[in-house]
Amino acid sequence: MKNDFLSISDLSIKELKKVFELTRSIKKQPRKYKNYLSGKVLACIFEKQSLRTRVTFEVGIKQLGGESIYLAPADISLGKRESVYDVAKNLERWVDGIMIRTFGHNIVVEMADAAKIPIINGLTDLEHPCQAIADFYTVLEHKKKFKKLKFTYVGDGNNVCHSLMLTAAKLGVEFYAATPKGYEPSKEIFEKALEDAEKTGAIINIVNDPIEAVTKTDVVYTDVWASMGQESEAAKRKKIFKDYQVNSKLMSYAKSDAIFMHCLPAHRGEEVTDDVLDSKQSVVYDEAENRLHAQKAIMCLLMK
Repeated sequence: MKNDFLSISDLSIKELKKVFELTRSIKKQPRKYKNYLSGKVLACIFEKQSLRTRVTFEVGIKQLGGESIYLAPADISLGKRESVYDVAKNLERWVDGIMIRTFGHNIVVEMADAAKIPIINGLTDLEHPCQAIADFYTVLEHKKKFKKLKFTYVGDGNNVCHSLMLTAAKLGVEFYAATPKGYEPSKEIFEKALEDAEKTGAIINIVNDPIEAVTKTDVVYTDVWASMGQESEAAKRKKIFKDYQVNSKLMSYAKSDAIFMHCLPAHRGEEVTDDVLDSKQSVVYDEAENRLHAQKAIMCLLMK
């Protein structure tokens, strides 16, 4: 594994499977790893609000024997009070790793270029790689395989969609993204996914019809229609995305044993209805739990 984890693209297919194997081991035998990162300190920089990312990284490093330092937006003001470069050069003298949750993907890239210590992408506007690792590990737990699996994402072609698509391509999964016109995933990310798909036999499809995408699928995944930083577009997006709500009718087109996934937080009654989110098919809290185990694996591989 490289020194940093900024994108799913940073991992080879072999490395991705290694992360899953370590995640499984950590989840099954957590006490075995209780001193794995003893004495290590992780700086957690947050430019965006967080529940799952903050708690799972802070709890995770503690369970591995290390410590964390929380740095809120007002503590640093990246690029305003101090440059990204200078923040990175300072932190590398004090801590053993940096997890950053921010807006522009260029910020994590710049930080990784500047710092000699590992940088972990906790979320940018372009990608959410830690989420995708936990999500596909959750799929593996429930479906026991990746080959011949159909995975459908419904909604905005956002950072979560990007990381899911890239992961699916590396694992040989049939991936559909159903989005309204004009809200498709990044062309650059799509092309990257196609490169890996050629090696693994994955099928990557971007369509505008949610029923086509969900029909006979094994996994139905959605996310909020307006991500953080897009609050001003929320009302407009509600109208555009109304036909992309994951409800019992849309779920009926999927396989009878399909699972429902959401990275959370969910806007109940918008992108997903209560009867789906709270159904037996829903594995959203398994995903949330697996953020902890997957991120512990990532920290172990980068910070040892």
